[in-house]
Amino acid sequence: MKTSSLPLTLDPRAALVIVDVQQAFDDAAYWGPRDNPSCEANIAALLTRWRETGRPIVFVRHNSTAPSSPLHPDNPGNAFKDIITGTPDLLVRKNVNSSFHGTPDLHAWLQENGIKELVVCGITTNHCCETTARVGGNLGYRVYFPLDATHTFDRTAPDGENVAAAVLSRMTGVNLHEEFATVVTTAGLLEQVQQPATAR
Repeated sequence: MKTSSLPLTLDPRAALVIVDVQQAFDDAAYWGPRDNPSCEANIAALLTRWRETGRPIVFVRHNSTAPSSPLHPDNPGNAFKDIITGTPDLLVRKNVNSSFHGTPDLHAWLQENGIKELVVCGITTNHCCETTARVGGNLGYRVYFPLDATHTFDRTAPDGENVAAAVLSRMTGVNLHEEFATVVTTAGLLEQVQQPATAR
């Protein structure tokens, strides 16, 4: 889908919020078919660039309350994927879709650090990533959503019809763009983020 061009300069304090990039989502037997095989590589590229340029990084981990879920803290799938390396500026733990409804309080941390722009990526596109972007937009943040640095899975509609992951991802882009967030590409972000951020 068509994406918007970024403003001339992305705020050097824009935080990269990486949502739920956890090993549980590698279980195709549990989740079903997915879209966007480039998702993880794009997330890794964003993480590397943010770290190289000294910009703020937030990791978000989903701790399911259901013992049978692969995302439950007692299960190995709760761990981050190998691409999620290093120590973030903030680690948020949550058990709902929104990264703003976890511990520590993401909104409070962003406010304390004077951060007004977010880049939201991760898994899954239409659940925790979209919800985080929506809430962030409602809270007054300028949110950028690199759709190609997210992925999701096929879902069954209420009428029983299968809806392909790629269709769901596209609808997330339509839902968010110019309403809650600006939908962009990983390449577009990397082009903007080349110089070190200003001192924190």
